[in-house]
Amino acid sequence: MSHILAMHRVAVVAFNGVVPFDLSVAYEVFGRVRLANGSPGYEVQVCGAQREVDAGAFIMKTRYGLGALAKAHTIVLPGVADLELTVPPELIRAVRAAASRGARIASICTGAFVLAATGLLHGRRATTHWLAAAELARRYPAIHVDADVLYVDSGQYLSSAGAAAGLDLCLHVVRRDYGAAVAADTARLSVMPLERAGGQSQFIVHAPPAPDGSSLAALLPWLEKHLAEPLTLADMAQRAGLSVRTLSRRFQEQLGTTPLRWLLRARVRRAQTLLETTNHSLELIATKVGFGSLSALREQFRNTLTTSPQAYRRAFRSAALPERRRTA
Repeated sequence: MSHILAMHRVAVVAFNGVVPFDLSVAYEVFGRVRLANGSPGYEVQVCGAQREVDAGAFIMKTRYGLGALAKAHTIVLPGVADLELTVPPELIRAVRAAASRGARIASICTGAFVLAATGLLHGRRATTHWLAAAELARRYPAIHVDADVLYVDSGQYLSSAGAAAGLDLCLHVVRRDYGAAVAADTARLSVMPLERAGGQSQFIVHAPPAPDGSSLAALLPWLEKHLAEPLTLADMAQRAGLSVRTLSRRFQEQLGTTPLRWLLRARVRRAQTLLETTNHSLELIATKVGFGSLSALREQFRNTLTTSPQAYRRAFRSAALPERRRTA
């Protein structure tokens, strides 16, 4: 688990045109975090670019100004309702100054446009609401816009897709800071799964599927229960009662990925859970999730999470578990 200061300060920025839902998501998620001893995990402050902020349906007054960003460990930039609004220069300066001293900067939904205006995403991967992704890429061609994912974590800079994906991002940050157990408790308080399967592609509007029972809703839970088995594309198609070609098309239409990529990601998710919550050896985990070998587990972790199983376990293992004397 990463080292956390005694009180990690989160600054949620309010500005004219801010999307109230995005702002409240960050405030509520981080404000609900409780550690094992019952103490809060974060001190959350809403900081206004002006004393009074026009949030569309109402005017809000903030207790803190942009000066509070100078002491924040994490800064959250919520979405903006009108992409034509100019980002206040003083906000750009405050965010850039915070980033230069190492503060973590996260955007929710179209808050990616605010973060992009600072120049801090230049040459980096980021995401935003799928409806705005093309415009973000057009305005900022140096940003690698990925419209298929729920969030992007590049270390110091993070971004989420639309609306509820802000919840995914905030819970991911809690998990990164305090581990799976604390994040899971926070997710339960939010009535939200700790990690949702699939990416933003599953929410993009496509033509509705034919009413012929072709939904993958029945297949996916079955696959989750049989991850340890050496499943092939043909096995998956047979279980679904579809041809391999039709199954692949259904996955692309409904989940924005291929069947085998979805299966690999599901196995990585299961491995993450076992690394966090058990003392199983890496070899046993590889077997339990269907990778078959430790080398395959390591390869998929590198490809999916850009880390190793060993490093992930050190970062996210439950504090209630004793350390293994030997880790494969």
